Amino acid sequence: MEPRSSSSSALAAAALLLASSLLLAARADDPYRFYTWNVTFGDIYPLGVKQEGILINGQFPGPQIEAVTNDNIIVNVFNNLPVPFLLSWQGIQQRRSSWQDGVYGTNCPIPPGGNFTYNMQFKDQIGSYYYFPSLLFHKAAGGYGGIRVLSRPRIPVPFDPPAGDFTILAGDWFKLNHTDLKGILDSGNDLSFPDGLLINGQGSNGNRFTVDQGKTYRFRVSNVGIATSVNIRIQGHSMLLVEVEGSHTMQTTFTSIDIHLGQSYSFLVTADQPPADYSIIVSTRFITPVLTTTAILHYSNANGAATVPPPPAPTTEIDFSLNQARSIRWNLTASGPRPNPQGSYHYGLVNTTRTIRLANSRATINGKLRYAVNSISFIPADTPLKVADFYNISGVFTLGSMPDNPTSGGAYLQTSVMAANMREYVEIIFENAENFVQSWHIDGYAFWVVGCIS
Repeated sequence: MEPRSSSSSALAAAALLLASSLLLAARADDPYRFYTWNVTFGDIYPLGVKQEGILINGQFPGPQIEAVTNDNIIVNVFNNLPVPFLLSWQGIQQRRSSWQDGVYGTNCPIPPGGNFTYNMQFKDQIGSYYYFPSLLFHKAAGGYGGIRVLSRPRIPVPFDPPAGDFTILAGDWFKLNHTDLKGILDSGNDLSFPDGLLINGQGSNGNRFTVDQGKTYRFRVSNVGIATSVNIRIQGHSMLLVEVEGSHTMQTTFTSIDIHLGQSYSFLVTADQPPADYSIIVSTRFITPVLTTTAILHYSNANGAATVPPPPAPTTEIDFSLNQARSIRWNLTASGPRPNPQGSYHYGLVNTTRTIRLANSRATINGKLRYAVNSISFIPADTPLKVADFYNISGVFTLGSMPDNPTSGGAYLQTSVMAANMREYVEIIFENAENFVQSWHIDGYAFWVVGCIS
């Protein structure tokens, strides 16, 4: 082969640079989706009683975000409430920063009459829901909405494309307004029993999901309640679980599924029964009396209500729920490789670099009912923690102020922050000595339950 001339080498280099620039342009040209949200209070009647709810663009619940992985999401929020307002993006890992994900105190609340723009790029997540933690009882005021993130076309999904995609936001509901509920806790008392359950902001049979006989549909279900776990089941139909908390799972068939506070599941339902109207049933778990609400699975060629009996639901059996949680396994071959932080697929052989024990408790502090972790009840600082961290502002918080283990002392108030190192493989043990079910949220992090002890 003859050696290249200098001109041909330059031409090749130019072509390489052009190809590189085109690649960078293609990668930087992920689609943008723009949303403008006006947040107001408004009258709502979810259980037939007039209440003050949070509306986005006049809607309760708020509008659903439709996106594809790697989409750039721009949400311009105008706060027309008389109180500060903050959004949290439940179940979404955000590529650009963690500023938009988390609980009260991690980012800047929007003041009354203020405006804030959320700039995000969703990772390879499936999506769940957003809610408003700036009001203590955000969900009781109607503060939530759905997020549906579809996989990019080039990313394989471990099931055939469904004929339709439905969102169910289910949870308990109180007829008292959020200010009244806050007053109950501030007086040192427990909340009363929930007044009912809602599905997408409606009471019984307020929602209808229409299907065609013989086709398969995807249901994305989130528990957006305040106090109770729920169980979902569909009259005459089985549910094929395919995703939990944004990750595909080994597919398992259930006749009913427990969904705890803040959890999001996806399952496939095949319309393989005689044409009729079937009940989608949501009921509370671990409490008595049992609260129940329903929606309708409507066959497009239905000729009446279904006659088959609805599947029974567990009511107080905790073992059922624990065994169900233990049965769920991550699908490690779906949607591309997902190695653990130490680079091995043999999760049982990965060295644990740290063990953290977190014990929840409750106590009355300064006359108010407070909840604590390792004896610390969190209070937000005047300066948002992310701002203090980014600008290295001293005196706002102290790293390591949250201990790794429970203490024997009484509960106290503090702006507590737990320090951690990037790419640590951490074992976290949650301990609950209370006589009621406790749900934990670890926003913005990937983790998996490896064991439960009752």
